[in-house]
Amino acid sequence: MSLSPEAPPPSSATDATADAAAAPAQEAAPPPPIVLRPLGWRDPLHWLRLGWRDFLRCPGIGVFYGGCFALMGWALLGVYGHAPAYTLALSAGFLLMGPFMCLGLYRASQRLEAGETPDFGDSLMAWDTRIGQLGIFGFVLLVLEMLWGRATLVIFAVSFDGMPDFKGSLLALLDPQNIGFIAGWVGVGAIFAGLIFAISVVSIPMILHRQTDAITAALTSMRLVLSQPGVMLWWGLLIAFVVGLAMLPGFAGLLVAAPVVGHASWHAYRAAVAD
Repeated sequence: MSLSPEAPPPSSATDATADAAAAPAQEAAPPPPIVLRPLGWRDPLHWLRLGWRDFLRCPGIGVFYGGCFALMGWALLGVYGHAPAYTLALSAGFLLMGPFMCLGLYRASQRLEAGETPDFGDSLMAWDTRIGQLGIFGFVLLVLEMLWGRATLVIFAVSFDGMPDFKGSLLALLDPQNIGFIAGWVGVGAIFAGLIFAISVVSIPMILHRQTDAITAALTSMRLVLSQPGVMLWWGLLIAFVVGLAMLPGFAGLLVAAPVVGHASWHAYRAAVAD
């Protein structure tokens, strides 16, 4: 009586077992790291040139968002006329709204980069596809604004006997006897403005462009600023100079300067963060 050799198990069962064992390993694999490109000192000026080019290619969209920024400035003037004590706090709030106001400009530059024609309705609804992550990022900025406002109130309380009277002119605060207040207010403002710039310089266009979460985008933005502080400080100062200069003629310059800076910020993200 001969014994027949045992039949090997079916290959399909073996493959299924191997696939089941490999599945957890594949799921546990970390995502590829986000690579940052090295930047040069001339790059920020190049981004502004690209922003100007994008503005000329879709001027209607740009003027609309520039008009929104100008309206925010005129609203601040109205608040100063009726409730001057809230002017500084609201100016910080409007500053935080800037990155979100530029969403439509980022979308327009994204379409131009892809060789498409930007659409006004598409730019208005740019937030719709990433509303959850943008909401989380907006909450982080709101918390920073509240902390900034609280710190400002503390400086006022320490520097003055009650709330100072703004009805004359904000320039009255620049009196030499208020040097302690000026130094404290500028120092605290620089800390919060620098922190907001660091977490948002490329994060919002990154959220719009990639399927990434708000925390990863904010950390990538901070990593960019910390790894290349000189170029990013130069970029931040350039933005402040252009926007500050545009605000001088009754905020009218924001009609052009704001959209140019918005488009340029998209190109800054594309230059700094590798695909």
